[in-house]
Amino acid sequence: MIPVLSVAIGVGLAVSLVFSEMFGLAAGGMVVPGYFAVNLDHPLDVTLTILVGLGTYLIVHLMSTFIIVYGKRRTVLMILTGYLVRVFMDALPYDVMRSLGVALPSSVDLKVIGYIIPGLIALWMDRQGLVETLSALLTASVVVRLILILVLGADVKL
Repeated sequence: MIPVLSVAIGVGLAVSLVFSEMFGLAAGGMVVPGYFAVNLDHPLDVTLTILVGLGTYLIVHLMSTFIIVYGKRRTVLMILTGYLVRVFMDALPYDVMRSLGVALPSSVDLKVIGYIIPGLIALWMDRQGLVETLSALLTASVVVRLILILVLGADVKL
């Protein structure tokens, strides 16, 4: 059995490098397209991860009005905040989300992809912009998924 996630991350690294060199755009971090490609068949998880990344960006941006945040400190704070928001989302029961008006089918099991992925997305949103990051990320993820299907076969279960 081929370790699909390992192959996806490797292909994602290559595709991210190509995107960076050809278009000057980072796809939300070097490993993020590989993780997204594996989860493209779960669009709610992809959407939730992007929303957590956006929330992380907004939290750190708000924090930067009160504390000095730049350089390595900003990078670590983005990743740490993304991690903490992910942990909070894991602890949040679905009943609470439904009572807040979030329409979730009873069979849906939402999850944020990875622990550092939202922080990496937030970091690149901060560095190059929301539209640029999301367009590069989603395009690179689709390219990685296509390569996985072509290399591993159309019936590959990601």
